[in-house]
Amino acid sequence: MEHDARKITVSGASGLIGAHLVARLRERGDEVSVLSRSANPDLSTWQWDPLDGPAPAEALAGRDAVVHLAGEPIGQRLTDEVKDRVRRSRVVGTRNLVEGLRAIPEADRPKVLVSSSGVAYYGPRGDEEITESTPAGDTFLARVSAEWEQEAARAADFGVRVVRMRTGVVLDASGGTLKSLLATYRAGMGGPIAGGAFAVPWIHVDDIVGLYVKAVDDASWSGAYNGTAPEPVTQKEFSKALGRALRRPAVLPTPGFALKVMLGEMADMVTTGQRAVPRRALDGGYTYAHPDLDAALADALR
Repeated sequence: MEHDARKITVSGASGLIGAHLVARLRERGDEVSVLSRSANPDLSTWQWDPLDGPAPAEALAGRDAVVHLAGEPIGQRLTDEVKDRVRRSRVVGTRNLVEGLRAIPEADRPKVLVSSSGVAYYGPRGDEEITESTPAGDTFLARVSAEWEQEAARAADFGVRVVRMRTGVVLDASGGTLKSLLATYRAGMGGPIAGGAFAVPWIHVDDIVGLYVKAVDDASWSGAYNGTAPEPVTQKEFSKALGRALRRPAVLPTPGFALKVMLGEMADMVTTGQRAVPRRALDGGYTYAHPDLDAALADALR
């Protein structure tokens, strides 16, 4: 089916998801511009510091959609200073983006905002199956995610369709969690973390990008969606699957207390998972390209 080209603005375009999303949108003929602190020679760039004030009108007016991915990376030790940067980048940054949208005359305002969030929204839940109706948790990242989503949702007050994508562990060998694990597993030193019983809400990078594209295109999508694969696994199962994919043993355990020493509070996110399932994405007609973990890892590691 022929695609009607759209005009789309993306923040956080240099990140793991953003880079893949921009490539996908451009491949299908969309006109993509980016909001960034620094210029990108390959893309139309509007310079914007998310903490410094509303997003510039020129970057938003006349666009069909905005995808908001910008935020301080959370894969680091959560000191008080880092926590402040994480919270401000998400909460204040999203507030300023929404204020930029509010300032655009209705006729020229983008029709949809797709804003990133994370499954950390739910906090640790043990074996409980988590759907989009599960309430927010009470950890630092859960509280930040809830505030972050509240700021994005304010765009609905002036007629913008808002989708909030609660992203899981994205599988891509070029970045993120999978890249950080590869050296250890290739050396034959991978294995279960803190017993390996907690859930890993994984998703292949092609599918998280596909979910963002679906959210942009499908006018019936609004509200929160779990950006995860249909079948979450335990960390022990994930470890074994990664070992199989790399043809390496994956039996050396990493105790939880060792991670606590290395990562501090961040270890809580690594050792307490969320068995999140993408009920709304499935009900909304999204078809996964990589629903099986072994096949997804094989593809991600090509």
